Amino acid sequence: MGVVPLYYREYGDAGPSLILLHGLFGSSANWGSIARELGGQFRVIVPDLRNHGRSPHAEPMDYAAMAEDVQALIDTLGLECPLVVGHSMGGKVAMRLALASPGAVAAIGVVDIAPVAYDHDFSDVFAGFEAVGLASIQGRTEADRQMAVFVPDAAVRAFLLQNLVHEAGRWRWRLNLPVLRAAMERITGFEVPETARYEGPAHFIYGARSNYVQPTHEQVVRSLFPQAVFCSVEGAGHWVYAERRAAFLQCLERLLNA
Repeated sequence: MGVVPLYYREYGDAGPSLILLHGLFGSSANWGSIARELGGQFRVIVPDLRNHGRSPHAEPMDYAAMAEDVQALIDTLGLECPLVVGHSMGGKVAMRLALASPGAVAAIGVVDIAPVAYDHDFSDVFAGFEAVGLASIQGRTEADRQMAVFVPDAAVRAFLLQNLVHEAGRWRWRLNLPVLRAAMERITGFEVPETARYEGPAHFIYGARSNYVQPTHEQVVRSLFPQAVFCSVEGAGHWVYAERRAAFLQCLERLLNA
């Protein structure tokens, strides 16, 4: 399947265009409060990436395809060189888009991820999804209890359970879980287009308590993004913008005002 039309939310209708991209197992809702705040200065577009949220389920599930989906959305909406900011998996989509089509974006913001392969397989998360008896549960409380056997962190479960919806008398996951599981090596990896470099502004915002962005990653970042700027958010883990909102926005403003 080729490009898919992405579902998106829009905040604000004036100023430069800004696209916010969510991470794995997330959706456009994750950026809600940040998008509302920035909507006063920007036209903010927040899509659901393929196989997530309200966007279509499709294969392949890789960064080339996801970047093409975002490029198609830019073209459809007539956005002229938007700023593109992505968290985690969304950050890799932003990097892939900038590397593949440098003229398509004005700048990128990459939140707590690097252009490298990681060794996570999220087997506990998939086990948590599979533990929920969709045909028999009475509500979210029961789903949460079933998932807790494999996902003990209540905050992580709350995030994952945002994908559980009750429609037409039955419970279902909005995520395309079989495709995501099959594509996990591609999602945790990162394929770089040959000889690709992005010479524009590229800000890497990361949580000081997170292990996703390491000092050893700086060399590969700068080889692909020679104008890279790093901004550490003290006290934040992987969920930088949720855990330390004000400090995250300070880092982001440096990019938005660049």
